[in-house]
Amino acid sequence: MLKKAEDRLGRVIEYQYPPKKIVSICPGITETLFALQLENEMKGITRYCILPEDKVKAVTKVGGTKQIKEEVIHEIKPDLIIAEKEENTKEIVESLEKDFPVYVADVQSISDAYEMMLELGELTDRKEQADNLVAQIKGQFAKIPQVQAKRAAYVIWKKPYMVVGKDTYIQSVLERMGLINPFTNLNGRYPVITEEDFQKADLDYVFLASEPYPFKQQHQAEFTAMMPNVKAVNIEGEMFWYGSHMLSAANYFKNLVESLEG
Repeated sequence: MLKKAEDRLGRVIEYQYPPKKIVSICPGITETLFALQLENEMKGITRYCILPEDKVKAVTKVGGTKQIKEEVIHEIKPDLIIAEKEENTKEIVESLEKDFPVYVADVQSISDAYEMMLELGELTDRKEQADNLVAQIKGQFAKIPQVQAKRAAYVIWKKPYMVVGKDTYIQSVLERMGLINPFTNLNGRYPVITEEDFQKADLDYVFLASEPYPFKQQHQAEFTAMMPNVKAVNIEGEMFWYGSHMLSAANYFKNLVESLEG
């Protein structure tokens, strides 16, 4: 049957319910759809959708998150395409929606992530699975301790340096861990900053994410030379994905806080 739904941008879509052919163009959403037991319905994903490893290999790849192979999507003829405001461009959504229903999620916080998972459950006839998943994640996130009055920067890029700013899921996680991010007062969700900005920020920690820029162990020395009194910590970037990955990430965050306090 045909069903209408309103996405996070206020757009109303009409699609075949329950959808039998789904294309996801956002990695965190792809992993979540598999967690909702939609393995048979998943017909298209991006090359960046790498989780769950044992299941994504068999699914048709439709390009990247910013450059889609529309001809491949047209071959699939999906009942529903699921995108995300930050991960995918407005141009991609506008092009795809000419031929297919495109639902756009928008995740900027932990609470947004919970709502996104519940909405996916409603969209795909997996309400019970979504309710259970969110309940489990909330239970695990409640166990995450907090540091006290510590300042941290989360670095995602080099040349130029880019950090996590306001209105982002990662910033919401930093807050949950009790950390103060001094760069939320800058414009943009991922502002570009300089070495001088780092040095003036009175940081306790600088987190070097493994993705999208592949910061590795040797980069710690660069930041230690820049800020001798600041602890540089390598971070698993995938642990900061929203969606079903939050279930395993909660324990990672717990251990991270304990290591910072130790």
